[in-house]
Amino acid sequence: MSIPSQKYSPVRTYLALILAMLCGAFFSAPISRAQAGPVEGEAEYQVFTSGGHGINGSQMDDGVFNIGARFGLILTAPHGPGFLKGRLEYALDVLPLFCVTQANGTACGGGVDPFAFKWILSTPKKVAPYFEIGGGTLFTDMATPPKTSQINFTTGGALGMHFLQSKHNISAEFRFQHISNAGMTKPNPGINTIQLRIGFGWFSQKR
Repeated sequence: MSIPSQKYSPVRTYLALILAMLCGAFFSAPISRAQAGPVEGEAEYQVFTSGGHGINGSQMDDGVFNIGARFGLILTAPHGPGFLKGRLEYALDVLPLFCVTQANGTACGGGVDPFAFKWILSTPKKVAPYFEIGGGTLFTDMATPPKTSQINFTTGGALGMHFLQSKHNISAEFRFQHISNAGMTKPNPGINTIQLRIGFGWFSQKR
C-alpha cells in the first residue's frame, strides 16, 4: 500500500524559516541596554524580505516573494490620544527582486514603492507596534497575472512590530498587497496577497 505524499510548499518552508530566524535573533539579543527607537527628524534604514500567497479567485494559488530596502524619515514627535499616541514616518521602498509564481511559470522583476506612511506607536519601549499604508509600481518579465500586463501597480497596508535593540531592530509584519494593472488590459483580475515580511534595520539617533 502506497502512502500519499504531501505536496511540497516553498511558501510554507520560507515562512517557517524566517519565523525561526526572527525568534532566534529576538531571544538571543541583549535587553539590558537602551533600545534605539524612532526619533523625530531622524531616519530609518532597513533591508527586508517577504513572502506570501494569493487569497482570492483565480490567483489564489499564486505565490509571491521579494527582497528590498527602505529609507524612511520620522516626521513628527509623539502625539495622539491614549494608546494610539505615536510618530508619523514617510518611507520609500526599492525592490530589486519581486517574483510571482503563477500557473504559466514564475514572473520576476522589480519595483519601487514611492510612498509609505507608517504610524509607529510610542509605547511600549522595547517593542514598537506600527501600522502603515502605501503603494507603488511593479515591472515583471512576463505578464502578471497571465495574459494581462508586465506593468502593475501595488497598494496595501501592514500591521507589524519593531523589536528594538541597542543599535538595531528586527521588524515583523503581516502585509496585505493588491497587484493589478489599473485597467490597462482586460480582463484585469488582479492578485490579492497576504505576506509575512521580516526586516533588519536601524533608526539614526540624535547625538
